[in-house]
Amino acid sequence: MGTLTDENSDFTKVRKEKRQWIYAKKPAGKLYNYRQWVGYSLLLFLFAAPFIKVNGNPFLIFNIIERKFSIFGSVFYPQDLHIFVFGMLIMMVGIVLFTAVYGRVWCGWTCPQTIFMELIFRRIEYFIEGDWILQRKLNEGPDSDIRAWKKILKHAIFFAISFFISNIFLAYIIGVDALYKIMADPVDQHIVGFASIMVFTVAFYGVFAHLREIVCTTLCPYGRLQGVLLDEKSLTVAYDVNRGEPRGKLKKQVTEQQGDCVDCKLCVHVCPTGIDIRNGTQLECVNCTACIDACDVVMDKIGKPKRLIGFYSMDDLSGEGKVVEKSNTRAIAYSAILVVLTILFAFLLFNRSKIDARLLRATGSSYQLREDGLVSNLYTLELLNKSGSDIQFKIECADDRIGVQMVNNIYDLKKEGSATLSFFLLIDKSDIGQYKQHVKVNIVSNGEIVETLKTTFIAPPTKKQR
Repeated sequence: MGTLTDENSDFTKVRKEKRQWIYAKKPAGKLYNYRQWVGYSLLLFLFAAPFIKVNGNPFLIFNIIERKFSIFGSVFYPQDLHIFVFGMLIMMVGIVLFTAVYGRVWCGWTCPQTIFMELIFRRIEYFIEGDWILQRKLNEGPDSDIRAWKKILKHAIFFAISFFISNIFLAYIIGVDALYKIMADPVDQHIVGFASIMVFTVAFYGVFAHLREIVCTTLCPYGRLQGVLLDEKSLTVAYDVNRGEPRGKLKKQVTEQQGDCVDCKLCVHVCPTGIDIRNGTQLECVNCTACIDACDVVMDKIGKPKRLIGFYSMDDLSGEGKVVEKSNTRAIAYSAILVVLTILFAFLLFNRSKIDARLLRATGSSYQLREDGLVSNLYTLELLNKSGSDIQFKIECADDRIGVQMVNNIYDLKKEGSATLSFFLLIDKSDIGQYKQHVKVNIVSNGEIVETLKTTFIAPPTKKQR
């Protein structure tokens, strides 16, 4: 009982401890250069995608409000839910399999949070306040005019970039045309749109100016799942403890056996989440590879082999004193599964029907006997044009004995347009074989059957049936 109230207890220390601000040393190296190429390419795509149009449709848009999505210029509606469900399944399987094989590479190389933080916001911080030591001195030093101006300038730029990002984010939801209207029209005409931009701006500013690495280490659910997704064969950034220990400062005369690690702590200084990679695999590690670059520089200077810190699995480091040979069978198998699933998704994506149709028998109607000896059934057809362009169509029955008589003559659909039409299916009484028969109705456009619908045709029973 006394330990819970003791001022020197670990519980009390943790409770009273304030957040320790992380000052990350500016990274440099071959892997960092590769990461910049990947990151800035993704940023270019992110900023450009909402403005690109294919056949008049946005390249990417996720309009939740109107329940309309555009992927690669193809517009999707709630009727295409099965495609999105399959896509979400692929994403979930991909996350599990990719993480199980390659660890948390997504977090360090392609996650928007990391790219914005490390390649934009932190670089601005380096430019204005200097590297990590100067930043620490500036924050822990006395108040001064230069300190105030640097802080004002930095946070003003942070807020401006957050405002720009929020506009791009909103463009993915409502489209660039609607965004232009919000920007061009008076504020009072788009109160909700302007309020949304400001809410997103404050949220992004709070994340990149204050929360920062807490998003990766605490808030992100993907990061919290690493413990169950990783296993002994997963590749992750790791320290080769067999080669590096016992660590110690580099000395001219060494009286005892010493590992390659010279305990320079550069791997700790460059870490954006503030961990020591030498303590083993940790959930806070985002696999940004900054520690690999920093350690390689030191190893090169002291004439030791590189990759004391590198991409290893626990099995790789299980050998005594050396890294065991890796097997790529598991990675190849998992990658093949993802390729197959992606091909199936692409097939569904690009081979979906141009028209969404729903065929219903007219409510409360049965068959009608006509004076000319024909039997008719009345149907209602609802159509939605998903082709991305204006189309002309006609209704035909797959059975040559059955004719089609339109009630309302609608033969064209505008882009993203919808229509409800009625028509009769007609058959000669002498051709009736049974009371209820299954028929297929084709929607034909430019001589091509774009959709086939199934329904039933009801007719009076014949003498044979009686």
